Amino acid sequence: MILIFDLDDTLYDERSYVESGFRAVAAHGHARYGWPVAASFRFLRETLDSDGRGAVFDRWLEAHGLHMRAAVKECLAVYRRHTPKISLNPQAAKLLPKLAREAPLYLITDGHKLVQRRKVEALGIAPLFRKVLITHCYGRARAKPSPYCFDLVRKAERCGWADLVYVGDDPAKDFAALNRRGGHTIRVRTGSHRDTVAAPGYEAQHVIADLGGLTAVLQKISPRSSQAKAAHRA
Repeated sequence: MILIFDLDDTLYDERSYVESGFRAVAAHGHARYGWPVAASFRFLRETLDSDGRGAVFDRWLEAHGLHMRAAVKECLAVYRRHTPKISLNPQAAKLLPKLAREAPLYLITDGHKLVQRRKVEALGIAPLFRKVLITHCYGRARAKPSPYCFDLVRKAERCGWADLVYVGDDPAKDFAALNRRGGHTIRVRTGSHRDTVAAPGYEAQHVIADLGGLTAVLQKISPRSSQAKAAHRA
């Protein structure tokens, strides 16, 4: 059994990364323009809650009478390059070292290459995984639900699709590739997608409230995975 994990909202709370980035941008606003940090952070967070991510920095700059493309780009650069203050959720911190001693672990995550690398570095989890695969390193077309990175893992481990188990949170993209190829999929109902209703064929085969339920599901999957592996080699 080869265990593959998603990153954002699966192993840590992605909202904590976003707020970490907002704090960095608020500090930038103070250093660059003298704007109060606390008020800027509050504005960014409230705009996110009301309008979503799309134009948070635009709204913030407009509120101060400054809306130039260069200023928005500056904010994005600060956000993406900052050293995030994030931590694994307690269940992940407890489970990952144990699982790493029992099975090969991989990480497959979508997103901006620099941003995702900084998240992994901040969490200190790279040594637990045989490889961290950021899908955008292979081109945006190979982001999930593309099977490309899953196939890289399968080839590296010289195993069948039925030996792969993916743990993620977003039914819009995380599970379809393995569902169609006979792999195993587990959804944790955590983060911003906890209440998302999956489209047909996109829901995981197993759904758990959080990582606390993972061990029980893996125990159910393991015998079937072993049998499939034997059949694949026969």
